[in-house]
Amino acid sequence: MKIEQYYLGCLAHASYMIVDERTGIAAVVDPQRDIDQYVRDAEANGWTIRYVFLTHFHADFLAGHIELRNRTGAHIYLGARAEAEYEFTPVKHGDVVEFGDVRLEIMETPGHTPEGISILVYDLTKSDAQPHAVLTGDTLFIGDVGRPDLLASIGVTADELAEMLYDSITNKLVKLPDETLVYPAHGAGSLCGKQLSTERVSTIGEQKKYNYALQPMSKEQFIKLVEVDQPDAPDYFVHDAILNRKERSSLDETMKQALRPLDLDEFLRIRNEGAQVLDVREAADFEGAHLAGAINVGLKGQYATWSGTVLSHDRPIVVIAETGDEEEAIMRLGRIGFDNAAGYLKGGMGALDGRDDLIRSTPRITAPALAEQLGTPAAPVVLDVRSEKERDAGRIEGSMHIPLGHLVERIDEVPTDRDVVVHCQGGYRSSIAASLLRKHGRDRVTDLVGGYKAWAASNAQTEPVNN
Repeated sequence: MKIEQYYLGCLAHASYMIVDERTGIAAVVDPQRDIDQYVRDAEANGWTIRYVFLTHFHADFLAGHIELRNRTGAHIYLGARAEAEYEFTPVKHGDVVEFGDVRLEIMETPGHTPEGISILVYDLTKSDAQPHAVLTGDTLFIGDVGRPDLLASIGVTADELAEMLYDSITNKLVKLPDETLVYPAHGAGSLCGKQLSTERVSTIGEQKKYNYALQPMSKEQFIKLVEVDQPDAPDYFVHDAILNRKERSSLDETMKQALRPLDLDEFLRIRNEGAQVLDVREAADFEGAHLAGAINVGLKGQYATWSGTVLSHDRPIVVIAETGDEEEAIMRLGRIGFDNAAGYLKGGMGALDGRDDLIRSTPRITAPALAEQLGTPAAPVVLDVRSEKERDAGRIEGSMHIPLGHLVERIDEVPTDRDVVVHCQGGYRSSIAASLLRKHGRDRVTDLVGGYKAWAASNAQTEPVNN
């Protein structure tokens, strides 16, 4: 038996292929939407992908079950409480799927979502009584458990889900043998929990020792603990959770429509009709010169998550990218169910040569230069777009705070009659924020190079933690 883990850093998402090496039959669990890597590995090794499991309806990405079904003929398996438009086999607690020397046993583990399951994996050449591993989906992470408050679970309250989660953890998962390997569906950086580890595999025994949510406690204590301090969930989570239930077009089909080169006139026409302009270049390049009104979300960061946060899935998106990056930019939008891309600017920013009337730039400032400005009568407003948790660890004295995910809805709080210097932790999110501010009419905006890290390293004045 072989368990292959595929880790997608942009979404902190782990998927798995479980292979019986004797028969060559394979099952894929929680696949990402672009499925080429699973198909490629299967073809290279002579494996047949026969099964595809979703441990639950994911909210942070669009899963690849439809794509695998269409391309390989694999059959879809969901938890017994799941409801979906496409054909699937519902599996309940104790159900078994066997192929060759592999046994997959279903453990119903609701809590993150009502239909959530974990999958016990047995290597029958070693034991038919002791599981080799458990794929826990978003019920149990390394260092954390799945949050029970996401709107993916429409019609079920956070408290009800937290009670289910308590039962799934204390009466099911922690009772597995300590040596059972734990393979979750997400790692550090995911918004599906609050303190996920960077480790990608653990054991039940290790989690019983070190996972805060697996320590002995009452149900009431558990509920209070897992519901507090959860990060904000982007609006697109609901969109994706619903799409994962639906029969829909495959990524290949949507890419054929979306990957269209547009000359400048056509690009501007689509923009003027209401399309969102997404510039995926790095912050320094974008702020040096960009199309007026463009939103910057760089490919070399948490591109999918922040694109899903600041863009709308129901209005067309046109892309500006470095030549050769267009397909990746549009495909990664497709990973989160944003199939509304309408094309990309042919030639990138080169298409704007000679059109200075369309080009804008965003000033950048270093931490020492900002410190000098803050000591003058004409000091700028400093806008911190980090999370509350980041800000609690240290902040620029006197700065105002609006987390990036709430910036547009709170845009009226940002003054129009003063210079504004925007910062995040390292500079990625502040470029997004600056582009949003300028799009919404705040022209006196400057980006702090290197963010709060650069400010702290320059020994500039900060406010005390939790002040």
